[in-house]
Amino acid sequence: MLLMLCSSAIFAQNKTPNSGSLELKVIDSISKKPIEFAVITIQSKNIKKSKYSDKNGNVIFDSICVDNYSVEVKFTGYQKHIVKDISVFTNKTTIKTIALGYGKNLQEIVICDKAILIDKDEPTQNSFRKIQNNPTQNLNAIASYSRGIDSRNGNSVNIRGSRSDNTAYYIDGVRVSSTNETNNEQYQKVAENSFKITAQEPLSTFSIDVDKASYANIRRYLNNNSLPPKDAVRVEEMINYFNYDIALEKSIHPFVLKTEMANSPWDVNKKLVHITLKAPEINLSEAPQNNLTFLIDVSGSMNSNDKLPLLIESMKLLIEKMRPEDKISIVVYAGAAGLVLSPTSGKDKAKIYSALDKLEAGGSTAGGQGIELAYKIAKENFISNGNNRIILATDGDFNVGIYNINDLTKLIEQKRETGIYLSVLGFGTGNINDVTMETLADKGNGNYNYIDGILEGKKVLVSELGGTLYTVAKDVKIQIEFNPKYVKLYKLIGYENRMLATEDFNNDKKDAGELGAGHCVTAIYEIITNASATSSIDSLKYQQTSLTTLANGDEMMNLKVRYKKLNDTNSIKFEMLVKYNAQPFELASNEMKFAVSVALFGMKLRTSESVNKVTYNEIIKIGKAAKGNDDNGYRSEFIKLVETAQLLAKKDSE
Repeated sequence: MLLMLCSSAIFAQNKTPNSGSLELKVIDSISKKPIEFAVITIQSKNIKKSKYSDKNGNVIFDSICVDNYSVEVKFTGYQKHIVKDISVFTNKTTIKTIALGYGKNLQEIVICDKAILIDKDEPTQNSFRKIQNNPTQNLNAIASYSRGIDSRNGNSVNIRGSRSDNTAYYIDGVRVSSTNETNNEQYQKVAENSFKITAQEPLSTFSIDVDKASYANIRRYLNNNSLPPKDAVRVEEMINYFNYDIALEKSIHPFVLKTEMANSPWDVNKKLVHITLKAPEINLSEAPQNNLTFLIDVSGSMNSNDKLPLLIESMKLLIEKMRPEDKISIVVYAGAAGLVLSPTSGKDKAKIYSALDKLEAGGSTAGGQGIELAYKIAKENFISNGNNRIILATDGDFNVGIYNINDLTKLIEQKRETGIYLSVLGFGTGNINDVTMETLADKGNGNYNYIDGILEGKKVLVSELGGTLYTVAKDVKIQIEFNPKYVKLYKLIGYENRMLATEDFNNDKKDAGELGAGHCVTAIYEIITNASATSSIDSLKYQQTSLTTLANGDEMMNLKVRYKKLNDTNSIKFEMLVKYNAQPFELASNEMKFAVSVALFGMKLRTSESVNKVTYNEIIKIGKAAKGNDDNGYRSEFIKLVETAQLLAKKDSE
């Protein structure tokens, strides 16, 4: 009688006093991602039912008899999982999560025949429309939408249950790849600066650059036994990765400015001008209050040890240094954006750690919604005269959602005028959208760093925290007027995407780089003097250039700097006259010589024609001789990286 009552109730979908519900969720035991289309079978003494899990891994057995059930879960590539004695109670829902582990290796799958098994208009829940709208359009990402295929490290795909090195891909019966991962990293094409003729273009204007991402990214490539792509190398970011020992005399400006000149070690016909701009360190105990909003990418591509887990451990190092008056919020984004930690005092570290430890990666990427929410939270908790900053942490597989990239940068430009700045931390391999991350940080009055390991996380978020968080001067621009009496030709090494038009220097509406506490900005010019120049350019027919009285003196160049104080809209300008005083390179300071060795290495990696005759051994020799004080070991590490590149270049040439 009881059996008939339950069966009738199930058929009519009406709950009775003798029925309840069973709600199950099926996930991958390693990635914790939901598994869609797993087959779930429940069985008791009286009934047996089967259903498929939905796209969230969920399945509900509603209005089933009160009883004890065994549950069997199966999915291709996973071990069959059976759970016994799950009880269903009257008018209650029993909820349980079942994690599937990988089964036996599937070596190769070869399709011998084909048949149409799907509806052409709406084949599956992962329809053509959904794939078309998916933010990531690379082959592996789209392939991973297929049933039984996993993309566990954000790059390569493998058949669930198989080893990644045993996955083969066939197109029209031809094996096209096996173990190689697809690299979808995006870098802006860089056209190296060329020599300018002083008589025709005496002014050189550029924005400072305090980003350091390029150096850490290059290190990641070299440590993985690979030379970096040419356009991943931004020479100025390599030079500025290092701190330089510059005497900080008292100044009415928030930084000091130094210049030095020496003969070029790689070309007897050239001289080098070394310019350094350095801000003093800040006492963190007396620094302005922090209102930090971390915007964290928790999409599926972040599911790798060098991404979300590394980010979490790096953030914990920062949290250790937070003061009670500092506040931190955490916004995450994947398929949608959400607030996982409301503004919390730095004294409540346990609460912050707990929020971090609960973060998991999964889903697609919709960064535009996340940025909107992050700005909303930052604005609601704005601290007057404080440091109000959003820190975007991502692997760069970044979809802006409702925005295109131009609209998003306009939004960030508008928000920076409210005093809320945006910085970017990049993580991982395979998906790095270096172009977008650098652009967002640039437009957000922030800085862009790449974290390739926990030591770099400590460097950025602890050792150099002042430079990362506290801006001391904004919209910093440099303009140099060269004297044609001494300088026939000149070229700025690096800064290709920071060059400004001549008129931008005096335009206070033109954005430029921000200088943080303790930051050191270095620029190096190659110059060819009149004494050594041989011109291949004909003399002008219709005009002549005559020198002023000042040009006939000993001034080689006039160095001008513009910057704004943190809360000002009008800039301050000051000038420095630099005399011609070239010394042998051997007599240059260690700081100049080491900066030159780094510049040489960057140009070598970029295969610059200027240094095609320079050997790696010569770069190593200069670097070793100028290593000087190296408490943190960064300069010693640099020399090892040059040695690594030398070996890799030799291997590639064989």
